[in-house]
Amino acid sequence: MAAAKKGRRSTGSQGYPGRSLAVILIALVALTGGIFLSGHKTPRLGIDLAGGVSITLTAKPHQGDAVNKTNMDTAVNIINQRVNGLGVSEAEVQTQGSSTIIVDIPKGTNADQAEKQVGTTAQLYFRQVLQELPGTPTTPSPSATPSGGATPKPSGSATSTPSGATAGTPSSTPSSTPTTGSSPQGRAVSGALKAPTPVPTATQPTPGAADTPSPATTPGAADTSISAALTDKLNKLDCNDPQQRAEASTGSKPTDQVVACGQVGKQWFKYALGPSLIDGKNVSGANSAFDTQQGNGWVVNLSFDSKGAGQFTKVTGDLASQQPPNNQFAIDLDGNVVSAPSVAQALSGGSAQISGNFTQQSADDLANVLKFGSLPLSFQISDRTTVSAALGGEQLRGGLIAGAVGLALVVIYMFAYYRGLASVAIVSLLVSAALTYTIMCLLGQAIGFALNLPAVCGAIVAIGITADSFIVFFERIRDELREGRSLQPAVARGWPRARRTILVSDFVSFLAAAVLYVVSVGKVQGFAFTLGLTTVLDVVVVFLFTKPLMTILAQRPFFAQGHKWSGLDPKSLGVKTPLRRVRRTPSTETKEA
Repeated sequence: MAAAKKGRRSTGSQGYPGRSLAVILIALVALTGGIFLSGHKTPRLGIDLAGGVSITLTAKPHQGDAVNKTNMDTAVNIINQRVNGLGVSEAEVQTQGSSTIIVDIPKGTNADQAEKQVGTTAQLYFRQVLQELPGTPTTPSPSATPSGGATPKPSGSATSTPSGATAGTPSSTPSSTPTTGSSPQGRAVSGALKAPTPVPTATQPTPGAADTPSPATTPGAADTSISAALTDKLNKLDCNDPQQRAEASTGSKPTDQVVACGQVGKQWFKYALGPSLIDGKNVSGANSAFDTQQGNGWVVNLSFDSKGAGQFTKVTGDLASQQPPNNQFAIDLDGNVVSAPSVAQALSGGSAQISGNFTQQSADDLANVLKFGSLPLSFQISDRTTVSAALGGEQLRGGLIAGAVGLALVVIYMFAYYRGLASVAIVSLLVSAALTYTIMCLLGQAIGFALNLPAVCGAIVAIGITADSFIVFFERIRDELREGRSLQPAVARGWPRARRTILVSDFVSFLAAAVLYVVSVGKVQGFAFTLGLTTVLDVVVVFLFTKPLMTILAQRPFFAQGHKWSGLDPKSLGVKTPLRRVRRTPSTETKEA
């Protein structure tokens, strides 16, 4: 009786196959609905398939900074900010090795302009605000004055702090600004143009500060007049247009008056700025901190070197004597105003504190711009490759043809060897392909995964890995049939043995893909990622689809009775059924005796 119960458990171990099939069906429907809701019905293509330009930048030390991981990561963030300023949403900026940055810009972008943007060192200047207007094109009023054309919106207040002092504990790690449309370096600071909280002047200047420079070293501090040409350019500027933002101050010199854009929340403002008063290279340090002494919340502490300290004292004294918006001190990074704090008094000692409606993230972002606004490294363009859309289309077509040929060969082999069982393998491959396609479409939007040619190769290799899992399962079933069992017990007994082999095989493949992804760079990672993804999906499909489907088909006469076209024909498998009758010989001999 116990043996009978044990046998029933073996047969019943096949469980409820309908539930597993329902799970895989629900997953397919959910993923398919996701790609339609997101609007991304096709995978995002890499530059080698979609076409575009690939620029390789080689780093060199700049201003005494070494080529290390921190500086390289900072440079990647700034370069990514520049490319995004061109309105490119699918560009890829990533490090390769220890001193190289690869910038892949898809088709539809002016390659020459992109090369100019990423190939030069960022410029950070402190300029006086001459005029401030909403970011859309404006019609100038006949009575408008050069410096009072808009209601002032100061972005904060700058107050003096002792050299090297901070208002709280510095924030340790930079974080991306939460403002929609802004870049990781914090192109605009949340609340930066709102009225600041008044902060009293701090202690006496630090002894030994540099002498105040002559007016010639700080041109434009008291000159707030704007030329007619600059006024016309300012009125026509539309800061909502990424192209116009990127070109606003292109070709200008530090001594020129320029126009620039700045963002607060989702709203853009445009500025007429005077000549550079202090070069960003003279910033010696910046950090974010939480001010618990004055109750200003998150603030940004800023300090200058000996040359910048003297200039800063002179400039803030000149700005404090003027009316808004001419008392604002614009921080200009490559033609983008990242902050424009107002100045109420001369600040000596070479240190200051910028306060306003900062969050921790926005304070971190502004501190990073001040500290790393100018790229810590200089870069030389060592390679520039242009991939035409036509060439990319040919490569994609070639990859799809190769995949179709490989799939066709697998199908032919399966039908020639396994006959009816091949239909199970083909349907399983189709389910795996549908899962892979939908997941790739969603990953393109979620994590920026781009399907490049090596990734297509990884998908083609995965066809063989997936087919191998089916073969292992089928052969285990056939081995059980050769031992004389019927199909249902053969499926039940063959699955545990096949399962172990499939898991070990897929684990080895996944491990190889993971190691390749970690140690490789660039496009090879696409191959490793696709290989790893399809290997995981192979396990999912075999467990939740192939095995339950085989359990159901084992109950159908076509397979259960071993039809010659089922792939389970006893004759073709070499099943020797007469061997079971040998056990009856002793009984016969006893009867005759």
